[in-house]
Amino acid sequence: MLRLAALVAVVAAASAYLFVFPHEDRLTRADALVVLAGGRDERLDEGLALMRRGLARTLVISDGRAPGWRNGNRLCAGRTSLRVLCFYPRPYSTRGEARGMALLAAEHGWRSLIVVTSAYHVRRARMLFRRCFHGRVEAVASQPDLRHFVIGVAYEWPKYAYERLISRDC
Repeated sequence: MLRLAALVAVVAAASAYLFVFPHEDRLTRADALVVLAGGRDERLDEGLALMRRGLARTLVISDGRAPGWRNGNRLCAGRTSLRVLCFYPRPYSTRGEARGMALLAAEHGWRSLIVVTSAYHVRRARMLFRRCFHGRVEAVASQPDLRHFVIGVAYEWPKYAYERLISRDC
């Protein structure tokens, strides 16, 4: 019983360090700000707030044309005063988003990015973007509701372990 309690304590502490309170970068002005797919409005709201602060010239939305995502669809349709680019990642994963952004960055001459994602996803997203994009990458967390946060942490554990221990490429 004591071993089980110790294991639970270790997993809880590691989860807090890796996913609950991730290191966020001190944000500076960047060429583009990318909102990753998944968290949708929670991530997009954070990205828009950062755009209003003037932290990037271009807002990039991953899978912004997804059916049913009203806010993403509106922005991708050009109904905004912001410069917005939308793309569909291939493969549909964080790695696909990092690869797609590296291609967009090369096409547009971008040397710096701000990545907006959910708190539980910051550490892995930053790692993948730094592997694929060879400019400055800063990551910032948006805060999902508790249900999505708990589910996100559960899914993030194996994905993070895979990226840290097995897959080391872009």
